[in-house]
Amino acid sequence: MAKKQSFGDKVLKARAEAKKMAKIIVATKKENGHYCFTDKMVEQSEVQAELKNARA
Repeated sequence: MAKKQSFGDKVLKARAEAKKMAKIIVATKKENGHYCFTDKMVEQSEVQAELKNARA
């Protein structure tokens, strides 16, 4: 059997500090009646602000 890998302090610290990202897909209606979908990657802490801007 393979030995279970243990991570060092450096690796665990880097994982904790890594940016957590979220993908937002926004639909907008064009003049001709079709919908256009755009996606955006934002940090997890900024999701609510981006959704509020998209709705406005």
